[in-house]
Amino acid sequence: MSSTKMLGVSQPISLATPSQKDIQLNKSLNEYLKEFKCFESKEETCQRVNTLSKLNLLVKKWIKNLTDVRIPNGRQVDAGGKLMAFGSYRLGVHSSGADIDTVVVAPRHVTRMDFFTSFKQLLMMDPNVKELQAVENAFVPIITMTYSGIELDMLFARLDQSTIPENIDLSDDSLLVNLDEASIRSLNGIRVAEQLLKLVPNRDTFCQSLRAIKL
Repeated sequence: MSSTKMLGVSQPISLATPSQKDIQLNKSLNEYLKEFKCFESKEETCQRVNTLSKLNLLVKKWIKNLTDVRIPNGRQVDAGGKLMAFGSYRLGVHSSGADIDTVVVAPRHVTRMDFFTSFKQLLMMDPNVKELQAVENAFVPIITMTYSGIELDMLFARLDQSTIPENIDLSDDSLLVNLDEASIRSLNGIRVAEQLLKLVPNRDTFCQSLRAIKL
């Protein structure tokens, strides 16, 4: 029996390390990708991180406010909640100016109606938010907007849990129990991204290859 670790459904084509020619070609490919703005600047990276951090805090504040009024002794309960990124941003292959796909993960006492009413209202009151649009009846209900110049798509998933821990693993199939179809669809992007990152043996090589394919 082969001792090679199986990361997919078949054995790797080759286990050989890259030659000097491969390394040089790799550098040339990187330079080519940079010419087409496949990499963002450090300033843009910081702006994205800050944007996601601010929105994540807003999500937690919103869920906390709902928890205080809906759960007995709610002021003493930390229901959590989280904004999570997926798509090209989560995979690390987003280009300069690309949008960010996100999903709000909420506990059972927070509904999709809340997302499209009270949370939407919070966003509309934020001066950083522009061009906000809510499509509640879409196949995957979504809010789109621009936050501090960065385009974002925001989905919503309601888990059948009283709290959402910070380290929640959404690849756990048991979390899909009792979820509505819209929540399952909203979680698909995160679950696929996490599975891809677990399966690839070398993330740097994977990301570079995916950037080239996208180009």
